[in-house]
Amino acid sequence: MDWNWQVIFDHIPDLLNGAVLTVQLVVFSGIIGLFLGLILALLRLSKNWLVQVLPFLYIFFFRGTPLLVQIFLIYYGLGQFEAVRNSFLWEPVLSQAYWCAIIAFTLNTSAYLAEIIRGAIQNIPVGELEAADAIGMSKWQKLTRITLPRAFGIVIPAYSNEVIFMLKGSALASTIALMDITGVARTISARTYTLMELFFAAGVVYLLLSWVILFSFRLFEKRMNRHASYVPPDVVTNTIP
Repeated sequence: MDWNWQVIFDHIPDLLNGAVLTVQLVVFSGIIGLFLGLILALLRLSKNWLVQVLPFLYIFFFRGTPLLVQIFLIYYGLGQFEAVRNSFLWEPVLSQAYWCAIIAFTLNTSAYLAEIIRGAIQNIPVGELEAADAIGMSKWQKLTRITLPRAFGIVIPAYSNEVIFMLKGSALASTIALMDITGVARTISARTYTLMELFFAAGVVYLLLSWVILFSFRLFEKRMNRHASYVPPDVVTNTIP
């Protein structure tokens, strides 16, 4: 087999254009999914089982079914209902592959993030919550000043992994004719008969994006959890011979 480097160099701009769409899908779904996941996590932590049941069913469905199925249900399935086609959301949102992909990715990632955030909240040291109660904080103050900031610091590594999973899962957007990285690679390879070269180049682009995401989260985690590496001045002084 003859390896054609030229076709890779010629179509790097096209792959980078596809990368822009991929980043948009991941960023929008990641941010919206984080807020939705936070709400679901707080509902799951309720002591009232009636409040817990709907978030539980939501999380169970979106974690238990493939992302591809969810994309197809939203993009192809919703159009089967006349009420949806006649709604004000049909033309600008639900009939567009771009927005359907974002909706599917958001719903999917929010289900995973809800469980991640719930676990982080439950892992907050009890002493910190007891200290908040001891100084007379209200439930809202304790939530916004203690619980959520501490949980966010704990959840960053798992959140970064979920963003990477969403980056890789975004390749499924090409199944509904979106020209993301995979969609561009598949279209060009079908035209030039250079499948190996184009998908190799697409894989490199995904790898670089993953590295940027992981590096960014690593810096952010180090800043958010800088208290974990704090060394008191007297300890530093005592270690000097």
